[in-house]
Amino acid sequence: MTGLAEGTGRAGANCTMRLLVFGQTGQVARELIRRVPQGVVVTALGRTEADLANPEACAAAIREARADAVINAAAWTAVDRAEAEEAAATVANGAAPTAMANAAAARGLPFLHISTDYVFDGAGSVPFRTDHPTGPLGAYGRSKLAGEEGVRAAAGVHLILRTSWVVSAHGANFVKTMLRLGRERESLSVVADQIGGPTPAAAIADALFVAARALCDGAVGGTHHFAGVPDTSWAEFARAIMVGAGVNCRIDDIPGSAYPTPARRPLNSRLDCTGLEAAFAIRRPDWQAGLTDILTELGAGA
Repeated sequence: MTGLAEGTGRAGANCTMRLLVFGQTGQVARELIRRVPQGVVVTALGRTEADLANPEACAAAIREARADAVINAAAWTAVDRAEAEEAAATVANGAAPTAMANAAAARGLPFLHISTDYVFDGAGSVPFRTDHPTGPLGAYGRSKLAGEEGVRAAAGVHLILRTSWVVSAHGANFVKTMLRLGRERESLSVVADQIGGPTPAAAIADALFVAARALCDGAVGGTHHFAGVPDTSWAEFARAIMVGAGVNCRIDDIPGSAYPTPARRPLNSRLDCTGLEAAFAIRRPDWQAGLTDILTELGAGA
């Protein structure tokens, strides 16, 4: 999709918060466009208006917009391709959000930015706190960390929301891949030693709306974590998908080492999300309920 996309909550002309969103076709961006709550107007920019490969164009869009807050829901998400194209990934995930954050800070606009568990090294089994030292394993994580650092350095009102294992009925993601493969095969081998919280894109969108409103009303931002509950493995998540969709496909557990990829994946993607609940009363979403909604939308419910 190119061009402007707009969403308006039910309050229509009485809307009081205008959000400028970067992204239209990504999982979270699509949910932001279609889940606009009462009292909010969303203007979403596609690549034509704000290409992440051109950070200055992104900054210019903020300088020219009628907005009360800015959400960056756009990113380079091709984790494996980033290993071969780290410079391009770093422009999209590092330089572009840095330029956005600086432009937003100059106008006094809260800036909300989505980051990732990949900024950590995945060691141990304890959920990562927001203040845990970062240590990306690969290019994608380094590029996202560069974006975080740029957003903080802009020194404006901001929220960095680290999340993990994003799923929805849109685009390419684990749920849709498992459904496709599960219908084609009798069994699938799925990694069982990577643990994290699957996070519905719809829940991320709702959390961003709540946080944006709070920041516009003077709340303190910072870096927070948001991931689905309960923590699980990719293999267990795959089993839940098959059961929920009524697909008769056996899931066999394998270690990550048996499924090598260009980019290393963190074994531990658990995130401590207590700070977000304390600051904004946003609780971790139940990914099992979110999965049911996704399967229903895909027409794949059992």
